[in-house]
This record gives sequence, structure tokens and C-alpha cells, in this order.
Amino acid sequence: MPISKDFTSILTKDWEINFLQCYPNMLLKYTELCNILQLTAARHSEVGGISFSDMQEFHQAWVLSRMRVEITRMPKWKEKVTVKTWIQSLENSRSIRCLELYVGEEKVVGCETFWAVLNTQTRRPEALALPHEHFEKYPNNRATSKSFTKIEIGEDRVSVAERKVLLSDLDIVNHANNVKYLEWCLDDADSKWIMSGQLKAFEMNFLKEVGLNDTISVEKNTSEHELIYTVNKDLKTCFVLSLEF
Repeated sequence: MPISKDFTSILTKDWEINFLQCYPNMLLKYTELCNILQLTAARHSEVGGISFSDMQEFHQAWVLSRMRVEITRMPKWKEKVTVKTWIQSLENSRSIRCLELYVGEEKVVGCETFWAVLNTQTRRPEALALPHEHFEKYPNNRATSKSFTKIEIGEDRVSVAERKVLLSDLDIVNHANNVKYLEWCLDDADSKWIMSGQLKAFEMNFLKEVGLNDTISVEKNTSEHELIYTVNKDLKTCFVLSLEF
């Protein structure tokens, strides 16, 4: 689709937290937070002419590679929130996008994401085929205090779950949606701790795709200040999650 007349290089979008998105204590689920952030990023790409539909003319799609989320507090049921997003950098096949979530004037969540352009036929990264010069880039504007990193996994891991990837896990790019990895890992974590709102940050590394009928295992490694999960297929690590508390 053409670039929208409403396009701006910094986009803001309002959301209202509904009950389907919340834990029993009425706080927003971490998976739903990621969905809101991703939908806002998708909206910015749509009005800017680099959406999934636009990219599919060249058999391309954005896929998430790394993501860091820092949390002051989680929004709750019925709160109205505003998400602000901008592109920090976009070169060849890689892009860094920042997002901030506000309740009123209070910034409660900061997020930094690292995306890659994937050819959906060859399943390989390649340079973005669409023009993006109309997006002003903001290399000095940060949304988080720390950038995303390569998460160190450690050796002392224990297996906590095994499952098969189902049709309900897949997204439009025909692989497990990035939020599903987070969901699989959080299902093992202590529910009282997850709902306590004490999670200060979480970070995710997406390393390999998993698809329909793949058998995956979930493992974890606990240290003093963080809990690390991995999702594995055929003895290879496909995803790493770090929970900071």
C-alpha cells in the first residue's frame, strides 16, 4: 500500500487494556504486552509502506531477532495506554526499533527490538527491497537503559517441558509466533512470582525458526538475579529468554 498521508516518523497509538489480556490479578500479561508492542510496530510499518503486505510483493517479511523490555510497572485492566515508536536504524536487512508505553504522562515500559528481513521462500535474510528513506532515523533516541544482548546460556540447565508445535502456535510467516516462545517459558515459572509485578526486565534472543509439528523442549537455568530459559529443537537452541528480578 502507498505511504499514508498520516505517516510520521514517530508514531503514537492508544490502546485500552481489556480483561482478556490480564492475569487474575488484573495486571496485563507479559505476552499481551509484547502483542501490543508488536501491533504498534506493525501499524507504523503499514502507514510507512513497509508492512508485511508490501514486503510480500518481494517475498519478504520482518522477523524479530532480539528484544529487551524494561518495566517500571505493568498496566492493569481498563487502563488506557499510549505506545510511542520510532526507528533507531535501518540498513540492508537489519533494523532497530524502539518503543515506549505510557499510562498518562508516566512511562512504564521501554522496549528495544532488533528485526531482520527474511525471504519467506528461501528462509534466508536479505536486504529490504522497499524504499525507507522517508522514515527519519533516530540513532541517539533510546527507549531502554540497556541495549539487547547475546544472552549467555550457561551449562547447568534442567528440562522442564516438552511439546509439539501446533497450528495455533503459527503466525502469518508460517513459523511459531515470537510471543509463543515467551508463553511456553512463562508457563513453567512460579505463577505467584509472575503475577507479583516484580519482574524488572526481560530479554529474548530468537535464533532459529520452529514450525508445525516440530518437537521442542524447554530448559531453565537459575542464577542469583535472573532466570534463563531456552527452547530447543534437535539439541540446538532456538530461543533464549532472560528474566531479571
